[in-house]
Amino acid sequence: MTELERAISDIAEVRERLAMAQRFKGYSGVAAMISGALAVGAGIAQRAIVPVPSSVHEEHVYFAVWFLCAAIAAVVNYGAILNWFWSDASSRDRWQTRTVGLAILPALLLGAGLSFGLLARGEIALLPGMWYGCYGVGLFASRTMLPRGVLPIAAAFLAAGVVLLFTPASYALAWWMLPLGFGIGQCVIGVFIRRDSVAKS
Repeated sequence: MTELERAISDIAEVRERLAMAQRFKGYSGVAAMISGALAVGAGIAQRAIVPVPSSVHEEHVYFAVWFLCAAIAAVVNYGAILNWFWSDASSRDRWQTRTVGLAILPALLLGAGLSFGLLARGEIALLPGMWYGCYGVGLFASRTMLPRGVLPIAAAFLAAGVVLLFTPASYALAWWMLPLGFGIGQCVIGVFIRRDSVAKS
């Protein structure tokens, strides 16, 4: 190995250690998996109530089911972060909490605003694509705080979001569409976070 190759290798190792130190320990793998389970549960509920919404009333029911699911998932995940913040966090970790919150907040606010805007305009078929896309943006915004394996998942969410914007409503609004991504995706993210936590301990 030449001196240049050794220097490049050392720099790569330093960058990897810095990235590991920067990872946000307040994320909960269990909370992410609970979010995935909530998405599967919401999909089952949609299948029982409005498998593929077609009327205005059914569209409103669809929106209510999934917005409630998203709200509960947010409470679970932020609850886990707050619990960690008050019980275990150092001053550096509290700074990371603020950084993560600010990184994800624009995607969350945009997603919520667009959701109600699309609902008001009757463009409900665009919701799944917008939700996938906004979540992918949120994952990318906080990528330095997440395990490396989450990046391909973030890219998949973004790609799915773009595709779903052009997908017919009969598929985009089908009961299995959101559980397919958010159910499986969140559970896989939870596994990555859990492994990352175990590796650090």
